[in-house]
Amino acid sequence: MSQKHCILVGAPVDCGKARKGCLMGPDAYRTAGLAEALTGLGHSVSDMGNIAPRPYTPKAHPKLIALEETIAWTESLADSSEAALAEGLPIFMGGDHALSLGTVLGVMRHAETQNRPLFVLWLDAHTDFHTLESTDSGNLHGTPLGYVTGRTGFDGFPAITTPVPQDNVAIIGLRSVDAAERTALQDTTITHVDMRQIDEHGIARPLQAFLDTVEAAGGMLHVSLDVDFLDPSVAPAVGTTVPGGATVREGHLVMEMLHDSGLMTSLDLVELNPFLDERGRTASLMVDLAASALGRNVFDRPTRAF
Repeated sequence: MSQKHCILVGAPVDCGKARKGCLMGPDAYRTAGLAEALTGLGHSVSDMGNIAPRPYTPKAHPKLIALEETIAWTESLADSSEAALAEGLPIFMGGDHALSLGTVLGVMRHAETQNRPLFVLWLDAHTDFHTLESTDSGNLHGTPLGYVTGRTGFDGFPAITTPVPQDNVAIIGLRSVDAAERTALQDTTITHVDMRQIDEHGIARPLQAFLDTVEAAGGMLHVSLDVDFLDPSVAPAVGTTVPGGATVREGHLVMEMLHDSGLMTSLDLVELNPFLDERGRTASLMVDLAASALGRNVFDRPTRAF
């Protein structure tokens, strides 16, 4: 297993939705032993602490929740993300999914400097493909994929000069999609895998097809893991629970395949709300999944020549 320098970045973003608690996420990951799990696998780890948003002035908005704060976080996280990627493999400890507006933007900027295509794997019950106009709830944690793929209507946010191509995005684990998102997504070439497809064919097949595409292109791969990708019976600490999610083994299989591929260059851990957890079980599971993505397994699987 190749050793990496893992950079932990606390992103206590709690403005992407009305329900509070995700700001405690970064410290929950630290308490659950994320750094220790990674050093135990032979990786070096630096914890950059928790970052803060740029200064901003909040304004009342008839629909959108905390727009100015979310823009301020996006600007700050984009800078932190780009800087961290130059030093190693960043793991962004969230914080709600609005943080990915900034983390993916920073990864995009870094990928451009490396002249490499960027691919995004979105492990989530939701598509997060809204725009500021299409969201009914006003919750901006439902907009990151719309933003980074270049959908219009993100006035005030940093400009997206080179959007992530639709062919370079895969969303796996879907089971709650708003009508506006469904209509918009069906007009794209984004790979979207819902739980019925996983029930019928398993999770490995669509994931491997996507990883093969990333490898063939020599791409960088940003992985965004939402707690609600998992079934709430095993991961209750999320404010957007949707029954029927991925099992613990399906979650570990995804992460083990990511490690085997050697393609992951950055990772979001998002939507952990410790206020809703049960004795830290969700934080511990998310740490275990991150460890699987960085090489934890039962037995090594050497490549054999037959």
